[in-house]
Amino acid sequence: MSTSTSPTVPETGLAGLKKYWKDDLISGFLIFLIALPLSLGIAMASGLPPMAGILSAIVGGMLVSRINGSFVTIAGPAAGLIVVILDAVEKLGEGDAMAGYRYALAAIVIAGILQVLIGFFKLGSLSSFFPTSVVHGMLAAIGIIIMTKQIHVMFGVKPDAHSLFESMGQIPHSIMNMNAEIATIGLLGFMIMVIWAQLKQPLLKKIPAPIIVVALGIFLGMYFDLGHQHIYHVPEQLNKLTADVVHDGKVGPNYLVDISDHFLSSIHFPDFSKIATVEFWIAVISICLVGSLESLLTAIAVDKLDPYKRVTNLDKDIMGIGTGNAVSGLIGGTAMISEVVRSSANITNGAKTGWANFFHGACMLLFVVLFPQVIHSIPLAALAALLVYTGFHLAAPREFNKVLKVGSEQFFMFIVTIIGVLATDLLIGVAIGIVVKLIIHMLRGVSLKNLFKIHYSVSDIEQDNVTVKLDGSALFTNFLPLKKTLDTLPHGKHVTLDLSNAYLIDHTVMEYMHDFMHHYEDHGGKCKQIGDAIHTFSNHDLAARIMKRETRNQ
Repeated sequence: MSTSTSPTVPETGLAGLKKYWKDDLISGFLIFLIALPLSLGIAMASGLPPMAGILSAIVGGMLVSRINGSFVTIAGPAAGLIVVILDAVEKLGEGDAMAGYRYALAAIVIAGILQVLIGFFKLGSLSSFFPTSVVHGMLAAIGIIIMTKQIHVMFGVKPDAHSLFESMGQIPHSIMNMNAEIATIGLLGFMIMVIWAQLKQPLLKKIPAPIIVVALGIFLGMYFDLGHQHIYHVPEQLNKLTADVVHDGKVGPNYLVDISDHFLSSIHFPDFSKIATVEFWIAVISICLVGSLESLLTAIAVDKLDPYKRVTNLDKDIMGIGTGNAVSGLIGGTAMISEVVRSSANITNGAKTGWANFFHGACMLLFVVLFPQVIHSIPLAALAALLVYTGFHLAAPREFNKVLKVGSEQFFMFIVTIIGVLATDLLIGVAIGIVVKLIIHMLRGVSLKNLFKIHYSVSDIEQDNVTVKLDGSALFTNFLPLKKTLDTLPHGKHVTLDLSNAYLIDHTVMEYMHDFMHHYEDHGGKCKQIGDAIHTFSNHDLAARIMKRETRNQ
Protein backbone atom coordinates (compact mmCIF):
# COMPACT_ATOMS: atom_id res chain seq x y z
CA MET A 1 0.00 0.00 0.00
CA SER A 2 1.36 3.44 -0.93
CA THR A 3 1.82 6.18 1.59
CA SER A 4 1.21 9.87 1.12
CA THR A 5 4.24 11.93 0.15
CA SER A 6 2.58 15.23 1.02
CA PRO A 7 4.54 17.53 3.35
CA THR A 8 3.34 18.09 6.89
CA VAL A 9 -0.01 19.85 6.78
CA PRO A 10 0.10 23.35 8.33
CA GLU A 11 -1.93 24.01 11.46
CA THR A 12 -4.95 26.28 11.16
CA GLY A 13 -6.61 28.81 13.46
CA LEU A 14 -4.55 30.80 15.94
CA ALA A 15 -1.85 28.13 16.01
CA GLY A 16 -1.41 28.55 12.26
CA LEU A 17 -1.35 32.33 12.62
CA LYS A 18 1.38 32.15 15.24
CA LYS A 19 3.51 29.74 13.23
CA TYR A 20 3.06 31.00 9.66
CA TRP A 21 2.14 34.68 10.01
CA LYS A 22 5.19 35.89 8.08
CA ASP A 23 4.50 33.68 5.05
CA ASP A 24 0.79 34.54 5.07
CA LEU A 25 1.39 38.27 5.58
CA ILE A 26 3.79 38.47 2.62
CA SER A 27 1.42 36.55 0.36
CA GLY A 28 -1.60 38.53 1.60
CA PHE A 29 0.15 41.81 0.80
CA LEU A 30 1.10 40.65 -2.70
CA ILE A 31 -2.47 39.47 -3.34
CA PHE A 32 -3.71 42.87 -2.13
CA LEU A 33 -1.59 44.50 -4.85
CA ILE A 34 -3.30 42.29 -7.43
CA ALA A 35 -6.78 42.62 -5.95
CA LEU A 36 -6.88 46.41 -5.46
CA PRO A 37 -7.06 47.45 -9.14
CA LEU A 38 -9.16 44.44 -10.11
CA SER A 39 -11.68 45.11 -7.33
CA LEU A 40 -12.07 48.72 -8.49
CA GLY A 41 -12.37 47.77 -12.16
CA ILE A 42 -14.80 44.91 -11.58
CA ALA A 43 -17.11 47.11 -9.51
CA MET A 44 -17.21 49.88 -12.12
CA ALA A 45 -17.66 47.43 -14.98
CA SER A 46 -20.61 46.03 -13.01
CA GLY A 47 -22.27 49.46 -12.93
CA LEU A 48 -21.43 50.02 -9.25
CA PRO A 49 -19.33 52.65 -7.45
CA PRO A 50 -15.64 51.64 -7.28
CA MET A 51 -15.78 51.30 -3.49
CA ALA A 52 -18.29 48.45 -3.90
CA GLY A 53 -15.42 46.27 -5.09
CA ILE A 54 -13.16 47.35 -2.24
CA LEU A 55 -15.84 46.60 0.37
CA SER A 56 -16.38 43.15 -1.14
CA ALA A 57 -12.65 42.37 -0.99
CA ILE A 58 -12.43 43.55 2.63
CA VAL A 59 -15.36 41.37 3.68
CA GLY A 60 -14.09 38.46 1.59
CA GLY A 61 -10.71 38.64 3.26
CA MET A 62 -11.42 39.56 6.87
CA LEU A 63 -14.73 37.70 7.37
CA VAL A 64 -14.96 34.84 4.86
CA SER A 65 -11.40 33.66 5.56
CA ARG A 66 -12.45 32.93 9.15
CA ILE A 67 -15.57 30.87 8.37
CA ASN A 68 -15.10 29.17 4.98
CA GLY A 69 -14.13 25.57 4.32
CA SER A 70 -11.01 26.13 2.21
CA PHE A 71 -7.41 26.83 3.13
CA VAL A 72 -5.68 29.12 0.65
CA THR A 73 -8.44 30.47 -1.60
CA ILE A 74 -8.90 34.23 -1.92
CA ALA A 75 -12.46 35.58 -1.75
CA GLY A 76 -13.45 38.82 -3.44
CA PRO A 77 -15.10 40.37 -6.51
CA ALA A 78 -14.46 38.54 -9.77
CA ALA A 79 -14.85 39.22 -13.48
CA GLY A 80 -17.28 36.33 -13.87
CA LEU A 81 -19.90 38.23 -11.87
CA ILE A 82 -19.68 41.44 -13.90
CA VAL A 83 -22.32 40.43 -16.42
CA VAL A 84 -24.99 39.37 -13.92
CA ILE A 85 -24.46 42.34 -11.59
CA LEU A 86 -24.51 44.85 -14.46
CA ASP A 87 -27.67 43.23 -15.83
CA ALA A 88 -29.30 43.51 -12.40
CA VAL A 89 -28.36 47.19 -12.05
CA GLU A 90 -29.67 48.09 -15.52
CA LYS A 91 -32.91 46.11 -15.40
CA LEU A 92 -33.85 46.82 -11.80
CA GLY A 93 -32.78 50.47 -11.95
CA GLU A 94 -34.59 51.16 -15.24
CA GLY A 95 -32.19 53.97 -16.09
CA ASP A 96 -31.53 55.17 -12.53
CA ALA A 97 -27.99 53.99 -11.72
CA MET A 98 -28.14 54.67 -7.98
CA ALA A 99 -31.53 52.98 -7.61
CA GLY A 100 -30.26 50.03 -9.65
CA TYR A 101 -27.21 49.83 -7.38
CA ARG A 102 -29.33 49.58 -4.25
CA TYR A 103 -31.70 47.04 -5.81
CA ALA A 104 -28.70 44.98 -6.91
CA LEU A 105 -27.35 45.09 -3.35
CA ALA A 106 -30.63 43.58 -2.16
CA ALA A 107 -30.32 40.83 -4.79
CA ILE A 108 -26.76 40.13 -3.60
CA VAL A 109 -27.96 39.80 0.01
CA ILE A 110 -30.71 37.31 -0.92
CA ALA A 111 -28.35 35.40 -3.22
CA GLY A 112 -25.92 35.15 -0.29
CA ILE A 113 -28.66 33.76 1.96
CA LEU A 114 -29.50 31.15 -0.71
CA GLN A 115 -25.83 30.15 -0.83
CA VAL A 116 -25.80 29.70 2.94
CA LEU A 117 -28.85 27.44 2.63
CA ILE A 118 -27.17 25.46 -0.18
CA GLY A 119 -24.22 24.79 2.10
CA PHE A 120 -26.35 24.15 5.20
CA PHE A 121 -28.39 21.47 3.43
CA LYS A 122 -25.16 20.03 1.94
CA LEU A 123 -26.15 20.73 -1.64
CA GLY A 124 -22.73 21.95 -2.78
CA SER A 125 -22.30 18.83 -4.89
CA LEU A 126 -25.22 19.98 -7.07
CA SER A 127 -22.65 22.06 -8.96
CA SER A 128 -21.73 18.79 -10.66
CA PHE A 129 -25.12 18.83 -12.37
CA PHE A 130 -23.80 21.47 -14.79
CA PRO A 131 -21.85 19.88 -17.67
CA THR A 132 -18.21 20.92 -17.89
CA SER A 133 -18.53 22.13 -21.49
CA VAL A 134 -21.58 24.25 -20.61
CA VAL A 135 -19.78 25.87 -17.67
CA HIS A 136 -16.76 26.63 -19.86
CA GLY A 137 -19.08 28.04 -22.53
CA MET A 138 -20.72 30.28 -19.93
CA LEU A 139 -17.33 31.60 -18.77
CA ALA A 140 -16.15 32.17 -22.36
CA ALA A 141 -19.35 34.12 -23.12
CA ILE A 142 -18.77 36.23 -20.00
CA GLY A 143 -15.24 36.92 -21.23
CA ILE A 144 -16.53 38.05 -24.63
CA ILE A 145 -19.06 40.37 -22.98
CA ILE A 146 -16.39 41.88 -20.70
CA MET A 147 -14.07 42.56 -23.64
CA THR A 148 -16.91 44.05 -25.68
CA LYS A 149 -17.87 46.45 -22.89
CA GLN A 150 -14.41 47.43 -21.68
CA ILE A 151 -12.51 47.90 -24.94
CA HIS A 152 -14.40 51.17 -25.49
CA VAL A 153 -13.34 52.40 -22.04
CA MET A 154 -9.76 51.41 -22.82
CA PHE A 155 -9.82 53.64 -25.91
CA GLY A 156 -11.58 56.51 -24.13
CA VAL A 157 -14.70 56.37 -26.33
CA LYS A 158 -18.35 56.04 -25.35
CA PRO A 159 -20.15 53.94 -27.99
CA ASP A 160 -23.61 54.76 -29.29
CA ALA A 161 -24.97 51.28 -28.64
CA HIS A 162 -28.04 49.91 -26.87
CA SER A 163 -27.30 46.18 -27.06
CA LEU A 164 -24.36 43.83 -26.79
CA PHE A 165 -24.18 43.17 -30.52
CA GLU A 166 -24.40 46.89 -31.27
CA SER A 167 -21.52 47.43 -28.85
CA MET A 168 -19.52 44.77 -30.72
CA GLY A 169 -20.26 46.53 -33.99
CA GLN A 170 -19.01 49.81 -32.53
CA ILE A 171 -15.54 48.47 -31.72
CA PRO A 172 -14.00 49.47 -35.10
CA HIS A 173 -15.51 52.95 -34.68
CA SER A 174 -13.97 53.27 -31.20
CA ILE A 175 -10.58 52.19 -32.52
CA MET A 176 -10.72 54.71 -35.36
CA ASN A 177 -11.86 57.48 -33.03
CA MET A 178 -9.83 56.67 -29.97
CA ASN A 179 -8.87 59.33 -27.46
CA ALA A 180 -5.11 59.29 -28.06
CA GLU A 181 -3.95 60.00 -24.50
CA ILE A 182 -6.44 57.64 -22.87
CA ALA A 183 -5.77 54.93 -25.45
CA THR A 184 -2.04 55.24 -24.77
CA ILE A 185 -2.66 54.39 -21.11
CA GLY A 186 -5.02 51.54 -21.99
CA LEU A 187 -2.93 49.95 -24.73
CA LEU A 188 0.30 50.13 -22.76
CA GLY A 189 -1.48 48.55 -19.79
CA PHE A 190 -2.82 45.73 -21.95
CA MET A 191 0.62 45.14 -23.50
CA ILE A 192 2.18 44.90 -20.04
CA MET A 193 -0.35 42.24 -19.03
CA VAL A 194 0.38 40.23 -22.18
CA ILE A 195 4.18 40.54 -21.85
CA TRP A 196 4.17 39.77 -18.12
CA ALA A 197 2.29 36.52 -18.74
CA GLN A 198 5.16 35.36 -20.99
CA LEU A 199 7.98 36.24 -18.60
CA LYS A 200 10.18 33.42 -17.33
CA GLN A 201 12.33 35.46 -14.93
CA PRO A 202 11.27 34.41 -11.37
CA LEU A 203 12.05 37.74 -9.69
CA LEU A 204 10.08 39.78 -12.22
CA LYS A 205 7.21 37.30 -12.04
CA LYS A 206 6.97 38.04 -8.31
CA ILE A 207 5.90 41.61 -9.13
CA PRO A 208 2.13 41.62 -9.79
CA ALA A 209 1.43 42.85 -13.32
CA PRO A 210 -1.80 44.68 -12.34
CA ILE A 211 0.06 46.95 -9.92
CA ILE A 212 2.59 47.81 -12.66
CA VAL A 213 -0.28 48.69 -15.01
CA VAL A 214 -1.85 50.91 -12.34
CA ALA A 215 1.45 52.57 -11.40
CA LEU A 216 2.20 53.37 -15.06
CA GLY A 217 -1.37 54.57 -15.49
CA ILE A 218 -1.04 56.96 -12.54
CA PHE A 219 2.26 58.30 -13.90
CA LEU A 220 0.83 58.83 -17.39
CA GLY A 221 -2.31 60.33 -15.91
CA MET A 222 -0.18 62.94 -14.15
CA TYR A 223 1.89 63.48 -17.31
CA PHE A 224 -1.28 64.02 -19.38
CA ASP A 225 -2.75 66.16 -16.57
CA LEU A 226 -5.94 64.12 -16.35
CA GLY A 227 -6.71 65.79 -13.04
CA HIS A 228 -7.82 68.95 -14.91
CA GLN A 229 -10.27 69.32 -17.77
CA HIS A 230 -8.46 70.42 -20.92
CA ILE A 231 -8.03 69.83 -24.64
CA TYR A 232 -4.89 68.03 -25.74
CA HIS A 233 -3.26 68.47 -29.14
CA VAL A 234 -1.67 65.73 -31.21
CA PRO A 235 1.59 66.96 -32.81
CA GLU A 236 0.90 68.18 -36.34
CA GLN A 237 3.36 65.76 -37.98
CA LEU A 238 1.82 62.75 -36.24
CA ASN A 239 -1.69 64.02 -36.93
CA LYS A 240 -0.96 64.17 -40.67
CA LEU A 241 0.41 60.63 -40.69
CA THR A 242 -2.53 59.18 -38.73
CA ALA A 243 -5.29 61.67 -39.42
CA ASP A 244 -7.94 58.97 -39.53
CA VAL A 245 -6.85 57.44 -36.21
CA VAL A 246 -5.71 60.07 -33.69
CA HIS A 247 -6.87 63.60 -33.28
CA ASP A 248 -7.24 66.37 -30.73
CA GLY A 249 -9.54 65.53 -27.86
CA LYS A 250 -10.74 66.35 -24.37
CA VAL A 251 -9.45 64.78 -21.15
CA GLY A 252 -10.12 65.46 -17.51
CA PRO A 253 -11.02 63.98 -14.11
CA ASN A 254 -13.92 62.03 -15.66
CA TYR A 255 -11.28 59.60 -16.95
CA LEU A 256 -10.10 58.88 -13.38
CA VAL A 257 -11.57 56.70 -10.65
CA ASP A 258 -14.19 58.65 -8.70
CA ILE A 259 -13.94 57.75 -5.03
CA SER A 260 -14.84 59.51 -1.78
CA ASP A 261 -12.12 60.65 0.59
CA HIS A 262 -14.17 59.37 3.52
CA PHE A 263 -14.49 55.59 3.86
CA LEU A 264 -17.78 55.59 5.77
CA SER A 265 -19.48 57.75 3.14
CA SER A 266 -18.98 54.89 0.66
CA ILE A 267 -21.33 52.63 2.60
CA HIS A 268 -24.80 52.28 1.01
CA PHE A 269 -27.71 50.12 2.03
CA PRO A 270 -29.83 47.76 -0.11
CA ASP A 271 -33.37 48.47 -1.25
CA PHE A 272 -35.65 45.42 -1.01
CA SER A 273 -38.75 47.09 -2.44
CA LYS A 274 -38.58 45.04 -5.68
CA ILE A 275 -38.33 41.69 -3.92
CA ALA A 276 -41.72 40.63 -5.27
CA THR A 277 -40.79 41.17 -8.93
CA VAL A 278 -39.68 38.56 -11.46
CA GLU A 279 -36.68 40.68 -12.49
CA PHE A 280 -35.42 40.74 -8.90
CA TRP A 281 -35.48 36.96 -8.58
CA ILE A 282 -33.84 36.48 -11.97
CA ALA A 283 -31.01 38.65 -10.64
CA VAL A 284 -30.87 36.65 -7.39
CA ILE A 285 -30.74 33.28 -9.15
CA SER A 286 -28.16 34.51 -11.67
CA ILE A 287 -25.86 35.85 -8.93
CA CYS A 288 -26.32 32.69 -6.84
CA LEU A 289 -25.76 30.34 -9.81
CA VAL A 290 -22.67 32.00 -11.26
CA GLY A 291 -21.16 32.79 -7.87
CA SER A 292 -21.69 29.27 -6.54
CA LEU A 293 -20.41 27.53 -9.67
CA GLU A 294 -17.28 29.66 -9.90
CA SER A 295 -16.52 29.38 -6.18
CA LEU A 296 -16.92 25.60 -6.10
CA LEU A 297 -14.89 25.13 -9.29
CA THR A 298 -12.18 27.39 -7.87
CA ALA A 299 -12.05 25.44 -4.62
CA ILE A 300 -11.67 22.16 -6.53
CA ALA A 301 -8.97 23.65 -8.80
CA VAL A 302 -7.03 25.15 -5.88
CA ASP A 303 -7.11 21.83 -4.00
CA LYS A 304 -5.18 20.34 -6.94
CA LEU A 305 -2.54 23.06 -6.63
CA ASP A 306 -2.22 22.91 -2.85
CA PRO A 307 1.17 21.30 -2.07
CA TYR A 308 -0.31 19.94 1.18
CA LYS A 309 -3.12 18.08 -0.66
CA ARG A 310 -5.79 19.54 1.63
CA VAL A 311 -9.42 19.09 0.63
CA THR A 312 -11.97 21.90 0.77
CA ASN A 313 -15.25 21.31 2.57
CA LEU A 314 -17.40 22.53 -0.34
CA ASP A 315 -20.60 22.92 1.67
CA LYS A 316 -18.85 24.91 4.40
CA ASP A 317 -17.05 26.94 1.77
CA ILE A 318 -20.23 27.97 -0.05
CA MET A 319 -21.76 28.89 3.32
CA GLY A 320 -18.77 31.16 3.96
CA ILE A 321 -19.07 32.80 0.55
CA GLY A 322 -22.83 33.21 1.04
CA THR A 323 -22.32 34.86 4.42
CA GLY A 324 -19.75 37.16 2.85
CA ASN A 325 -22.17 38.11 0.06
CA ALA A 326 -24.98 38.83 2.53
CA VAL A 327 -22.74 41.08 4.64
CA SER A 328 -21.14 42.73 1.60
CA GLY A 329 -24.53 43.53 0.07
CA LEU A 330 -25.79 44.99 3.34
CA ILE A 331 -22.99 47.60 3.43
CA GLY A 332 -22.76 48.45 -0.26
CA GLY A 333 -20.29 45.87 -1.56
CA THR A 334 -20.60 43.82 -4.72
CA ALA A 335 -20.88 40.03 -4.82
CA MET A 336 -17.81 37.85 -4.28
CA ILE A 337 -16.54 34.39 -5.11
CA SER A 338 -13.43 32.35 -4.39
CA GLU A 339 -11.31 33.67 -7.25
CA VAL A 340 -8.99 31.27 -9.07
CA VAL A 341 -6.22 33.59 -10.33
CA ARG A 342 -5.68 35.29 -6.97
CA SER A 343 -5.95 31.94 -5.18
CA SER A 344 -3.33 30.26 -7.38
CA ALA A 345 -1.07 33.32 -6.94
CA ASN A 346 -1.58 32.96 -3.19
CA ILE A 347 -0.15 29.43 -3.34
CA THR A 348 2.72 30.56 -5.57
CA ASN A 349 3.55 33.31 -3.08
CA GLY A 350 3.97 30.75 -0.30
CA ALA A 351 0.73 31.13 1.66
CA LYS A 352 0.16 28.41 4.23
CA THR A 353 -3.28 29.11 5.74
CA GLY A 354 -6.45 31.16 5.38
CA TRP A 355 -4.79 34.00 7.26
CA ALA A 356 -3.24 35.08 3.94
CA ASN A 357 -6.77 35.87 2.75
CA PHE A 358 -7.38 37.76 6.00
CA PHE A 359 -4.22 39.85 5.56
CA HIS A 360 -5.21 40.62 1.95
CA GLY A 361 -8.50 42.07 3.23
CA ALA A 362 -6.83 43.92 6.08
CA CYS A 363 -4.28 45.55 3.73
CA MET A 364 -7.16 46.63 1.50
CA LEU A 365 -8.96 48.27 4.43
CA LEU A 366 -5.85 50.11 5.63
CA PHE A 367 -5.02 51.38 2.14
CA VAL A 368 -8.43 52.84 1.32
CA VAL A 369 -8.68 54.48 4.75
CA LEU A 370 -5.18 55.99 4.61
CA PHE A 371 -4.63 56.65 0.88
CA PRO A 372 -7.93 57.33 -0.93
CA GLN A 373 -6.32 60.01 -3.13
CA VAL A 374 -4.02 57.41 -4.67
CA ILE A 375 -7.07 55.47 -5.82
CA HIS A 376 -8.63 58.64 -7.21
CA SER A 377 -5.56 59.14 -9.43
CA ILE A 378 -5.96 55.77 -11.22
CA PRO A 379 -7.08 56.19 -14.86
CA LEU A 380 -10.15 54.20 -15.88
CA ALA A 381 -8.29 53.07 -19.01
CA ALA A 382 -5.71 51.25 -16.87
CA LEU A 383 -8.45 49.31 -15.10
CA ALA A 384 -10.21 48.65 -18.42
CA ALA A 385 -6.95 47.18 -19.77
CA LEU A 386 -6.89 44.73 -16.86
CA LEU A 387 -10.49 43.72 -17.54
CA VAL A 388 -9.98 43.35 -21.30
CA TYR A 389 -7.07 41.05 -20.56
CA THR A 390 -9.15 39.13 -18.01
CA GLY A 391 -11.98 38.78 -20.54
CA PHE A 392 -9.54 37.55 -23.16
CA HIS A 393 -8.17 35.03 -20.66
CA LEU A 394 -11.69 33.61 -20.23
CA ALA A 395 -12.39 33.43 -23.97
CA ALA A 396 -8.91 32.89 -25.40
CA PRO A 397 -8.48 30.68 -28.50
CA ARG A 398 -6.73 28.09 -26.31
CA GLU A 399 -9.99 27.64 -24.37
CA PHE A 400 -11.81 26.83 -27.62
CA ASN A 401 -9.02 24.46 -28.65
CA LYS A 402 -9.00 22.78 -25.24
CA VAL A 403 -12.72 21.95 -25.50
CA LEU A 404 -12.38 20.85 -29.14
CA LYS A 405 -9.69 18.33 -28.17
CA VAL A 406 -12.11 16.67 -25.75
CA GLY A 407 -14.54 15.95 -28.58
CA SER A 408 -16.72 17.51 -31.26
CA GLU A 409 -19.90 17.05 -29.21
CA GLN A 410 -18.32 18.93 -26.27
CA PHE A 411 -17.27 21.71 -28.62
CA PHE A 412 -20.78 21.89 -30.06
CA MET A 413 -22.32 22.36 -26.59
CA PHE A 414 -19.60 24.87 -25.74
CA ILE A 415 -20.45 26.98 -28.81
CA VAL A 416 -24.21 26.61 -28.31
CA THR A 417 -23.86 27.89 -24.74
CA ILE A 418 -21.76 30.87 -25.84
CA ILE A 419 -24.26 31.85 -28.53
CA GLY A 420 -27.16 31.29 -26.13
CA VAL A 421 -25.67 33.54 -23.45
CA LEU A 422 -24.74 36.28 -25.93
CA ALA A 423 -28.11 36.21 -27.71
CA THR A 424 -30.32 35.96 -24.60
CA ASP A 425 -28.93 36.10 -21.08
CA LEU A 426 -26.84 33.97 -18.80
CA LEU A 427 -29.57 31.78 -17.29
CA ILE A 428 -31.27 31.05 -20.61
CA GLY A 429 -27.94 30.41 -22.33
CA VAL A 430 -26.87 27.89 -19.69
CA ALA A 431 -30.31 26.23 -19.84
CA ILE A 432 -29.99 25.91 -23.63
CA GLY A 433 -26.60 24.24 -23.24
CA ILE A 434 -27.97 21.73 -20.69
CA VAL A 435 -31.01 20.90 -22.85
CA VAL A 436 -28.77 20.31 -25.89
CA LYS A 437 -26.61 17.99 -23.79
CA LEU A 438 -29.69 16.00 -22.70
CA ILE A 439 -30.92 15.71 -26.28
CA ILE A 440 -27.52 14.39 -27.41
CA HIS A 441 -27.58 11.74 -24.68
CA MET A 442 -31.10 10.65 -25.65
CA LEU A 443 -30.11 10.44 -29.33
CA ARG A 444 -27.32 8.10 -28.26
CA GLY A 445 -29.85 5.74 -26.76
CA VAL A 446 -29.95 6.69 -23.09
CA SER A 447 -33.42 5.92 -21.72
CA LEU A 448 -35.40 8.48 -19.76
CA LYS A 449 -35.21 6.15 -16.77
CA ASN A 450 -31.41 6.00 -16.90
CA LEU A 451 -31.06 9.69 -17.72
CA PHE A 452 -31.60 10.71 -14.09
CA LYS A 453 -30.88 7.45 -12.26
CA ILE A 454 -27.51 5.74 -12.09
CA HIS A 455 -26.97 2.02 -11.54
CA TYR A 456 -23.80 0.80 -9.85
CA SER A 457 -22.62 -1.61 -7.19
CA VAL A 458 -19.88 -1.43 -4.57
CA SER A 459 -18.09 -4.43 -3.11
CA ASP A 460 -17.56 -4.70 0.64
CA ILE A 461 -15.79 -1.47 1.62
CA GLU A 462 -14.46 -3.16 4.77
CA GLN A 463 -12.08 -5.16 2.57
CA ASP A 464 -8.77 -3.83 1.26
CA ASN A 465 -9.90 -4.28 -2.35
CA VAL A 466 -13.01 -2.30 -3.30
CA THR A 467 -14.67 -2.55 -6.71
CA VAL A 468 -17.14 0.05 -7.95
CA LYS A 469 -18.97 -1.36 -10.97
CA LEU A 470 -21.06 0.81 -13.30
CA ASP A 471 -24.09 -0.49 -15.18
CA GLY A 472 -25.72 1.60 -17.92
CA SER A 473 -24.98 5.31 -18.22
CA ALA A 474 -23.07 7.68 -15.97
CA LEU A 475 -23.98 11.23 -16.87
CA PHE A 476 -23.88 14.72 -15.40
CA THR A 477 -27.60 14.31 -14.63
CA ASN A 478 -27.34 11.12 -12.62
CA PHE A 479 -23.86 10.64 -11.16
CA LEU A 480 -24.29 12.53 -7.86
CA PRO A 481 -24.98 9.30 -5.90
CA LEU A 482 -21.84 7.75 -7.38
CA LYS A 483 -19.86 10.88 -6.53
CA LYS A 484 -21.08 10.77 -2.93
CA THR A 485 -20.12 7.09 -2.66
CA LEU A 486 -16.61 7.64 -4.02
CA ASP A 487 -16.05 10.77 -1.94
CA THR A 488 -16.83 8.84 1.26
CA LEU A 489 -14.64 5.78 0.56
CA PRO A 490 -12.09 5.19 3.34
CA HIS A 491 -8.51 6.14 2.47
CA GLY A 492 -5.84 3.54 1.86
CA LYS A 493 -7.88 0.96 -0.11
CA HIS A 494 -7.23 -0.59 -3.52
CA VAL A 495 -10.12 0.81 -5.58
CA THR A 496 -11.13 -0.53 -9.00
CA LEU A 497 -13.52 1.43 -11.21
CA ASP A 498 -15.11 -1.22 -13.43
CA LEU A 499 -16.65 0.28 -16.59
CA SER A 500 -17.21 -3.04 -18.38
CA ASN A 501 -21.02 -2.81 -18.26
CA ALA A 502 -21.23 0.95 -18.71
CA TYR A 503 -23.06 2.00 -21.86
CA LEU A 504 -22.26 5.73 -21.88
CA ILE A 505 -20.03 7.89 -19.69
CA ASP A 506 -19.96 11.60 -20.45
CA HIS A 507 -17.03 14.02 -20.19
CA THR A 508 -18.21 15.54 -16.90
CA VAL A 509 -18.13 12.12 -15.19
CA MET A 510 -14.82 11.16 -16.82
CA GLU A 511 -13.26 14.37 -15.54
CA TYR A 512 -14.56 13.69 -12.03
CA MET A 513 -13.27 10.09 -12.01
CA HIS A 514 -9.87 11.27 -13.26
CA ASP A 515 -9.64 13.80 -10.41
CA PHE A 516 -10.91 11.24 -7.89
CA MET A 517 -8.24 8.71 -8.86
CA HIS A 518 -5.42 11.22 -8.49
CA HIS A 519 -6.80 12.57 -5.22
CA TYR A 520 -7.29 9.09 -3.77
CA GLU A 521 -3.74 8.07 -4.59
CA ASP A 522 -2.40 11.33 -3.14
CA HIS A 523 -3.93 10.23 0.17
CA GLY A 524 -2.31 6.80 0.29
CA GLY A 525 -4.66 4.61 -1.72
CA LYS A 526 -4.45 2.75 -5.02
CA CYS A 527 -6.89 3.30 -7.85
CA LYS A 528 -7.32 1.82 -11.32
CA GLN A 529 -9.90 1.82 -14.08
CA ILE A 530 -10.90 -1.19 -16.19
CA GLY A 531 -13.41 -1.70 -18.99
CA ASP A 532 -12.23 -2.51 -22.52
CA ALA A 533 -15.76 -2.30 -23.96
CA ILE A 534 -15.73 1.48 -23.75
CA HIS A 535 -14.99 3.44 -26.94
CA THR A 536 -13.96 7.12 -26.74
CA PHE A 537 -15.30 9.91 -28.95
CA SER A 538 -11.85 11.46 -29.36
CA ASN A 539 -8.22 10.80 -28.44
CA HIS A 540 -8.52 12.91 -25.30
CA ASP A 541 -8.10 10.96 -22.04
CA LEU A 542 -11.28 12.47 -20.59
CA ALA A 543 -13.48 12.28 -23.69
CA ALA A 544 -17.01 10.90 -23.40
CA ARG A 545 -17.15 7.10 -23.80
CA ILE A 546 -19.70 4.70 -25.22
CA MET A 547 -19.93 0.92 -25.45
CA LYS A 548 -18.75 -0.49 -28.76
CA ARG A 549 -21.66 -1.44 -30.98
CA GLU A 550 -20.48 -5.02 -31.45
CA THR A 551 -20.18 -5.45 -27.70
CA ARG A 552 -23.71 -4.16 -27.12
CA ASN A 553 -25.10 -6.61 -29.66
CA GLN A 554 -23.55 -9.65 -27.99
